Parts: sequence; structure tokens; C-alpha cells
Amino acid sequence: MSKQLTFTAGEDGLWEQYDELATRSYGHRVGDITDLREHAHLHVAHRGGQVVAGGLGLLVDQFFGGSPIPSACLGAGCVAPEERGDHLATRMVTERLRPLQEQGAVISAISTSSTGYARHLGWEAPVPVFAWTVAADDLKRSFTGEDFEIEHGLTPGDYDLQRDLARQWNGPVDRPGWWFPWKQRKSALTIYRFHRPGHPTAGMVSFTTKRRERHGMSLVVHDFWAANHSAAAAMLAFLGRHNTRAEAIEFRRGALPPYPALLHHLHRYRPSAEAWHPWMLRILNLPDAIRLRGWPQDLDATVPVAIENEAGDGIDRYILQIGAGSGQLHPTHTDGQVTLTRRQLAVWYAGGYRTTTSARMAGVEAGSQQALATLIRSTADLEPWLPDHF
Repeated sequence: MSKQLTFTAGEDGLWEQYDELATRSYGHRVGDITDLREHAHLHVAHRGGQVVAGGLGLLVDQFFGGSPIPSACLGAGCVAPEERGDHLATRMVTERLRPLQEQGAVISAISTSSTGYARHLGWEAPVPVFAWTVAADDLKRSFTGEDFEIEHGLTPGDYDLQRDLARQWNGPVDRPGWWFPWKQRKSALTIYRFHRPGHPTAGMVSFTTKRRERHGMSLVVHDFWAANHSAAAAMLAFLGRHNTRAEAIEFRRGALPPYPALLHHLHRYRPSAEAWHPWMLRILNLPDAIRLRGWPQDLDATVPVAIENEAGDGIDRYILQIGAGSGQLHPTHTDGQVTLTRRQLAVWYAGGYRTTTSARMAGVEAGSQQALATLIRSTADLEPWLPDHF
């Protein structure tokens, strides 16, 4: 191919070209390319004015340790079939990240079926991701709504509830104002809120339905946000009441929070779980990612760590200091008591290592068991969960 390859931000004509390329590459239209035009960054590669690769990027915050961290969330990327095999995708990722980093992104999240390729570029999966299917009759028999009232639609305060609940996990997007309308329009979502009489909203659920050919419908849950155990039970009971039309209730990948509501309450434990490609995390700016993250208020720790450098050809040494809910990373010449690759660093940052055993089995090297235990405890107070799709 003699024509020079050029990388550039998407402009009016390039958006249309990329939409056509994505349709050809994926085999179907990618609606987000149109729907997110006002909110996403498009970066493309072209030869002689012809777009041959590209992808979208969202500059949004993700919660880690209860604090919003500027993140480059990448989606809808592709390379023209005739251009594949020359590592254009790798170059394209670098070009897509650059403007988002210049605007403040210190981490990056993606969801891709090409996990090996993503790992090669520095991303890692903090936690497995599952889609769950539960018989509607089982939900109806196992859960009760008590005195919860159910109302269709959301109020302004419900957005605050969702944000407060998102803070309790490592990974959820701090959804901007356009997020709910985008998702509701894109997937034709029906949304309900749950509250006790005279009390504020304690839960919300959104789902989409699709008519089945012979009888009934398929019901797929997209959002499941509960402030407490009783609200979660009421929401599951409500979903179970669709049993006359829906044989099973499906929770799309990552939609059901990783708590044992089903395990501890189903009268017959026979849900099915399907593993999906996981969300993956990459640290783009290590010192700022540490500084901006939330940390346990009761933890006072100093741990020498050795971390693989960005190029992957050497080790940088730091002192990690955590105290009064703040974290700092200082360069040092002291040997690290714990050694992490960039991918292991991302898993630790997200709270993916729950114990020293899981960290060691993932290949984390530690000269001190106590130092490793302290490091794990610093991020394991909140669990990793990313229910948002982009």
C-alpha cells in the first residue's frame, strides 16, 4: 500500500466514513457511532482520504475507592479487513488514547473479546464477568416485595441514588447526564423505581423486552441498583411476577452485582451463568492514578514496590504511602518488597486481588508476606464491578 497512513480526529465527513467502515467490519451497523456523536471522541486512520481504521473514546470518570477517576473508555473500534495483519490496531489504540490523556485521563477501560490482544497492549481483567439466567417462577417463589411501592420512571433524586451506590464498588462509571437517556433510547429500556411509603427511592431496575415468536417475551435486565437487602429482594420479586409472560429473567453480562442475593435465597438453586469477555483496565498515568484514587481512612501504610515501566523493558521503584484516605507514589532507589507488572498493577488497583493467595497465583512476586498483605488490603475494601457498557 503506497499511500501514506494518516491519523486524525474525526470530523464531519470522517464520521460518516467510519460509520460505513464499521458496518462493513462488524457485519452490522454500530448504532453508538451515531448516538454518541455529541459525547464521544472519534479518532481514525485514513489513506488518501479513505478511512481504514478508527474507534470511539469516552472521557468519563470511573469510581475507585469511592473517588471518581478520569478514564478513557474505548469502544466501537475496528480495522478494515484489507488492512489487518500489519499491527494497525496497535497504532490505532495509541492514537485514540493520546487526546484523551491530554484531556486528563489517567486510566483506561475496554471490553473486548480479544483479551489476549488487549493484554499485549497493557490491559488486564480484574474479575470474571457473567450473564445470569434465572427461572421467573423461581424468583416469584423465593422473594417477596414486602411493603415496597413500585413506580414507573425515574425522578431527579434517583440519579443521585445510582451515583451513591456506584461509589460502593471499584469500576462503575460516574454516569454523566446524557448516559441514562442514551441507554434508554438505544435499548428501549423500561425503568422502575422502588421505595417504601413515605421514603426515598431505595432501588431501581431497567430492562428491555422482546416478543418471542410463539408466546410471551424475553426479558433482559440492564440495571439492578439496590440500596439494601430488602430493596434487592423486592426488585427480584417484581421481576418474578413477569412469569406469566417470560419463562426466564436474563441479567445481561455484568448487570447483576456480585453479592449473594440469589445464592442465599433461591428455594431451588438452578440459575445458569454464562461467562462473557470481561472488562479490562489499564493504568495510563501511575502517580496521578494513585493520587486521585480513594483509600481506606483507617489504613496507614508504607510499602516499597517495584513496578514494570510503561515500555515493559524495565522496573521502576517507588514508595507507596497511604494515610488519612490519601495515597502517594514517590520514586526511590529502595528495592521493592512487592513486584508488579503493569497488568497486575491494574488488577490490584481495581481490588481484584482479594487475598495474598490470589495475588501470588496471578504471578505477583513478594519478598515480604506482610508487605503483600498490606498492599492487598489497601484496595480490597471495595469489590470490582463494572455494570456499564460502552
